[in-house]
Amino acid sequence: MKRKWIKTGVLLLAAGYFLVCSSVLSGKAAEAAGSIDKKDGEYTIEITMKGGSGRASITSPAVLTVKDGRAYARIQWSSSHYDYMIVGGEKFLPIEGEEYSTFEIPVLAFDEPVTVTADTTAMSTPHEIEYTLTFQEKTIEIRSEKRSGIWVMTAVGAGVLIVAVGAAVYCKKRKQNG
Repeated sequence: MKRKWIKTGVLLLAAGYFLVCSSVLSGKAAEAAGSIDKKDGEYTIEITMKGGSGRASITSPAVLTVKDGRAYARIQWSSSHYDYMIVGGEKFLPIEGEEYSTFEIPVLAFDEPVTVTADTTAMSTPHEIEYTLTFQEKTIEIRSEKRSGIWVMTAVGAGVLIVAVGAAVYCKKRKQNG
């Protein structure tokens, strides 16, 4: 029983840690991301897309993350068949991809088309397809910080609590058994 509590606590701690770490981007992406005069945090932004065959789409509004005055957008495709994107000459791999291919890319500019390339494996052979994305700065809205922050705090807090309870139960039983 005690091991189950400790394992559950460790898993919840790991989940909280993953949530915190998953928003951190590579140093190269940080250099390429467009500057923005917003506090660090998560926002939403409307994105328009042109190019391709018209069969693929992206989710809009998208999540916009601001870190150290730099902006990054979470691009979620309508397909799981995108295996990389090229933005500003840098290749980005998906951060998620079971149901939809999702990428976190730097926002190189606001209110003007930015050319990106996305590689799809949906055809008989992989194809790089060029798209233009326009990030509409006037549509930026703060995303519910409470929602993402509460999940992290809940996961970490529950993990700590479960580990503490498991350790207390273990110590008490060990003391009883001599």
